[in-house]
Amino acid sequence: MIRNRDDVTQLIIANKVSKGITWAQVAAAVGQSKEWSTAACLGQMTLTKPQAETVGELFGLPDEAVAWLQIVPYKGSLPSAVPSDPLIYRWYEVVSVYGTTIKELIHEEFGDGIMSAIDFSLDIQREQNPAGDRVNVVLSGKFLPYKAF
Repeated sequence: MIRNRDDVTQLIIANKVSKGITWAQVAAAVGQSKEWSTAACLGQMTLTKPQAETVGELFGLPDEAVAWLQIVPYKGSLPSAVPSDPLIYRWYEVVSVYGTTIKELIHEEFGDGIMSAIDFSLDIQREQNPAGDRVNVVLSGKFLPYKAF
């Protein structure tokens, strides 16, 4: 019995491993970016019925899991305020060290507002480098100014 979206995520991860499926393969089947498709499979996005059915077929999910994929999830995937996973912690470190710099530069360039995580895209690529490959991450979010009322 599936009790919540987390149960579906765990089922997807287990079947991904057992079937040898890549996130790029999921993205190609779903018709979205690998970044969005991965987030959706990890329980952070809502899939349309056709997308959910495609994911269900890829991972061999029961109908109940396919239905859960179409429910708006509770967003936020970190189990604690300060992450313990080393890779995720490095992102936390980036925001801790550079967060105020990013804020200052966005405000200087755009004014008082925020970068949307809703009208947003994410691109992760391998960057070849003789000194060791690099992770190239591009975050692109619409600027949303605060309004006076």
